[in-house]
Amino acid sequence: MSKSSFLAIALVVAFSGGASAQSSDPRGACKADYDKFCAGIAPGGGRIVACLNGKRDQLSDTCKAALDSRKK
Repeated sequence: MSKSSFLAIALVVAFSGGASAQSSDPRGACKADYDKFCAGIAPGGGRIVACLNGKRDQLSDTCKAALDSRKK
């Protein structure tokens, strides 16, 4: 994983309230979806989450569940 990808995912988690379960952890649950759909998005300001939500119909079920768990 590149440093920018790791940083982007780390920021998503930092602003998500730090979910601890793998199924609700966006770092693990959304990595493949991030790499596929949002790799060029600069971290910060909720841009990565917005990108993932914008591609929601194409995301894995695991990633969707992780994003949903952020909202609770």
